Amino acid sequence: MTDARVETVIDTVAWVRIEDGRILCARPRGKDIFYIPGGKREGAETDLQTLVREIEEELTVALVPETVRHVGTYEAAVHGPVDGVTVRMSCYTADYRGTLTASSEIDEMAWFGYADRDSVPPVDQLLFDDLAAAGLLR
Repeated sequence: MTDARVETVIDTVAWVRIEDGRILCARPRGKDIFYIPGGKREGAETDLQTLVREIEEELTVALVPETVRHVGTYEAAVHGPVDGVTVRMSCYTADYRGTLTASSEIDEMAWFGYADRDSVPPVDQLLFDDLAAAGLLR
């Protein structure tokens, strides 16, 4: 008998914004956990197109496309009691224009240090670990 389970991968992009040793996180409306800002691609969007659209939708700022730099891709089990679902998060830094403001999609924004690692999902925790090891997150 073969194993009929199918692994599902949720493909996301995330904006890594660090200031003063803290990383910007956002709690979407109706969620109980904070995430690195970003989200899932729509259709045939590239990582850059997804990142720019998601950050504008969530935080009302415009990323500067020529400053976008890939910092890593992470995979971990999805947050919550769901088996067989993995999140793949491609992370990018970028400069922005505008004022960071939570949109109607976001209930709360916060700047997290490494001590706040348990307040984010498993895939984000991997990013926190790398940033802390590199001396970027305090």
